[in-house]
Amino acid sequence: MSSDFYTNSIVPYSGIIIKICRAYTDSQEDFEDYYQEVCLQVWRTKDQFRGDSKWSTWVYRLSLNICLTMIKKKNNNRQHSVTDYNVPEVTEDNHAFSDESLNLLYDAIKQLSEIDRAVILLYLEERPYKEIAEIIGTNYNNIAVRITRIKERLKKLLN
Repeated sequence: MSSDFYTNSIVPYSGIIIKICRAYTDSQEDFEDYYQEVCLQVWRTKDQFRGDSKWSTWVYRLSLNICLTMIKKKNNNRQHSVTDYNVPEVTEDNHAFSDESLNLLYDAIKQLSEIDRAVILLYLEERPYKEIAEIIGTNYNNIAVRITRIKERLKKLLN
């Protein structure tokens, strides 16, 4: 991967890649593996970007798909289905997981379904509902209702 591509096409979007990888991993080691895989796949598939959406939308969608695929592979290796995926407690010695209040939020987010995790991460990134709907593959009204329900569920989980 050229340093120019990394600097111009990945670093500006590393925040969202980090958030997605963090929401779908349970350890620093997994986080680093997922992050590296996302960066590699962004580079490998860059020529497939057609410009139908913003680059950030494409990177987000690709990051989400890669994380979901890696979870499925990991679970298949363990002879479990994706729905049986339980996230162990995060330990304090994990560098990407060091802020206690953020850990509580991510622990609550990890209890959501995979799609709800994606929706709330986009919402927390302050993405417009229209863009969230485009990334998730649903309509605007569905996103508005879903976000309201997710927020209610997170409040219950955090209390």
